[in-house]
Amino acid sequence: MKLFLREQFPLILFYIVQLFIITIVYWLDGYRHLTISLYAALLSSCLLISYLVFRYITNRSFYKRLENPLSSMDEFMNVDHSTPLAVSLHELLTSQFRHYKTDLQDYSRKLDGHIQFINQWVHQMKTPISVIHLMIQDKDESPYTEIGDELERLRKGLEMVLYISRLNTFDRDFYVETLSLEKIVRSVSSAQKRLFIRKHVFPMIEVPENLQVTSDEKWLSFVLTQLITNAIRYTIHENRKIYFRGFTRGIHSVLEIQDEGVGIPKSDLPRVFDPYFTGENGRHFQESTGMGLYLTKQICEKLGHRIEIESTINKGTIVRIIF
Repeated sequence: MKLFLREQFPLILFYIVQLFIITIVYWLDGYRHLTISLYAALLSSCLLISYLVFRYITNRSFYKRLENPLSSMDEFMNVDHSTPLAVSLHELLTSQFRHYKTDLQDYSRKLDGHIQFINQWVHQMKTPISVIHLMIQDKDESPYTEIGDELERLRKGLEMVLYISRLNTFDRDFYVETLSLEKIVRSVSSAQKRLFIRKHVFPMIEVPENLQVTSDEKWLSFVLTQLITNAIRYTIHENRKIYFRGFTRGIHSVLEIQDEGVGIPKSDLPRVFDPYFTGENGRHFQESTGMGLYLTKQICEKLGHRIEIESTINKGTIVRIIF
């Protein structure tokens, strides 16, 4: 009703001005029968009101549709076609929606092709990395050790690219099961032993053997890898420890990862999960990409987990995954 009145307001205003002008013209011509003039004005007003009522009734569903936003595209198709205006507008919107849908499908196909190319490229790159790793794994000389470290960085970078490309199709690539949290933590920590040894940092695992969580092993392992990599990267002093603590808090299981690193400035904490945000520490550590914690947060949300972080400068950072 409000939309209808706003649309018809210029017509009503124009009618009142016109009626007033006509009355003035008759009065200037010497016509002095006021009652006749009022009767004519009343009759004319009734005709206008009748027209407006008829107009509103015939277009009522159309105006209601314009006033209320659509909750689904099914409602868009259920439009009353009782008036030419409603029909014309519906045909225009249908045509625009058809073009939009075609463009959306084109972009979707291009995106799927791009993701497929990225996945194929990553898998192709893994082969030479594995071959080079086999070639140097029995050599302990300094140059080969450095090559091994760089290969590990390449491998992690490729994994990050692969998981980013799969994030949008997460629902097609996960399998939920009951997992032993202690086994997952030990497995991921063992896979990062080269990094622990190179930085002279020691993992301290304090997770009960009977503590189980419901999650996807592959995605959860990637999340833990990102958190461990960050914890080791920002631990600049040797002979420090990274603590893995598992416990229950109410109905939730919690994994807490605590390092003894440089910590995160308080001003950066609200933004650490933003993509590409490296903060103050990113200016001192060139390896920072700003994507690790962002991916961690996105994956945890898709798995139904919650992630918390707290930190103190020069004392370390605590990250909690709440299952």
